[in-house]
Amino acid sequence: MYVRERLVNAFDDGLVAKEGLMAHGRGEAFDYLIGEKTSKSAKNAIKAAAFALVSAKHPVISVNGNIAGLCPREIIELSKVANAKIEINLFYANEKRKQTILKVLHKNGAKEILGVDKKNSTRISGLDSARRIVDRDGIYIADVVLVPLEDGDRTIALKKAGKKVITFDLNPLSRTAQTADITIVDNVVRGIRELIDACEKTQKKKLRNMPFDNKKILQNPSLK
Repeated sequence: MYVRERLVNAFDDGLVAKEGLMAHGRGEAFDYLIGEKTSKSAKNAIKAAAFALVSAKHPVISVNGNIAGLCPREIIELSKVANAKIEINLFYANEKRKQTILKVLHKNGAKEILGVDKKNSTRISGLDSARRIVDRDGIYIADVVLVPLEDGDRTIALKKAGKKVITFDLNPLSRTAQTADITIVDNVVRGIRELIDACEKTQKKKLRNMPFDNKKILQNPSLK
């Protein structure tokens, strides 16, 4: 009920499209079927996702209205832990909603947010929707893209563009779930916290195994 109310409030505030409410309803039905808890298989997928994000050269987190309404603070925390950029990318795009999402992300502590400067936009092939428009410094050059609550067409297009795709999807039979490289079958509100913790553990392990000179540089970038 709490999650539903947050999404309705986000709709009233202009973050979420009405289609986003319907999409959440479909996911909620599947959440009931899995007992509204993070399964063992989801936890394994989260570990794999954390490794992929931390190991990536250019990881990007794609944010839509639903994600901005449900877990903006967690998305920003994840971006810091995984050293990933944040890019706003909407299926039902309009400038007003994009600016509303931008304000929410800034309010929750985000510094750099991509996908808002038209001069820096380009396109990926294979899509007719507004989601084909991406940022040159974000999804366009990304090697790993986390796309929570994604549509199937875009997942396929991102894969064809050479990206490794990670998604949260409560419906394991959806095209997105079937197509993504790593599918976390869990409610993003629960799973995002697990993913943050997994990325922190992976980063610590990476630091322990790093040669001493590289470790000093990572801890103090001014030494480069």
